[in-house]
Amino acid sequence: MSGHRSLSPLRFKSVGRGHPLVLLHGFGMQPRTYLPLARLLADRAQVIIPAIFDLPGAWTFGRALAGLEATLDSLGLEQVSLLGHSFGGEPELGFAAMWPRRTIECVFGDTLGVKERFGLAEEALHNPLGILEMATPQAASAFIQSVITHPLQLTQAALWGFVSDREPDIEQVSAAEIPCHVLWANHDTLLARSDGREFARRLHASFTVASGPTVTHDWMFDAPELFAQHLAHLGLRALSA
Repeated sequence: MSGHRSLSPLRFKSVGRGHPLVLLHGFGMQPRTYLPLARLLADRAQVIIPAIFDLPGAWTFGRALAGLEATLDSLGLEQVSLLGHSFGGEPELGFAAMWPRRTIECVFGDTLGVKERFGLAEEALHNPLGILEMATPQAASAFIQSVITHPLQLTQAALWGFVSDREPDIEQVSAAEIPCHVLWANHDTLLARSDGREFARRLHASFTVASGPTVTHDWMFDAPELFAQHLAHLGLRALSA
């Protein structure tokens, strides 16, 4: 990671005061997409949402983690709680594996889990209507902005996501005994619930499927009130104040 120390902090949104909770957004999304959830938590935590694709030059996993580290250093944050949505679960897992002493706890929302190589692509593409179902106006708006502003970085991140092997990071986070939780939509049409359950098992994490009304892969920002309710039941240090 030393070769990336010159990276500047990432662009980010910050809402609230209290224990720092770093929210890592999904593929092609923007920090602003998650502001409704952040505002629901702002009375108990400082929610920081970095723009994880907003890197100068090429996007690599190492540079993304270095940018995240630089962001936290610029804010003077020694230890943080982490919340990752979908693709954002990958840098969350990588950060926790790289800096376990800086990581208080992890929550993964409908994240990429344990799929390797192009298994994820096959899983997503076997049901294209499921992908179309996710295209809410706010998701579409954020994705279009990301494609316009950072097309190369988005493509590089997508390719990395399809071919990466997350098993070493899973083993390191599990060995570090970082408290972990996995939350899953009750109608995720993009990622298999069995994959999320296996991911939780390997992490020794709790696994919770959303109760109540039907929610899909993007419930973190499509149904922020419901997602916040589920977060409140996890006993997180980030929300204890």
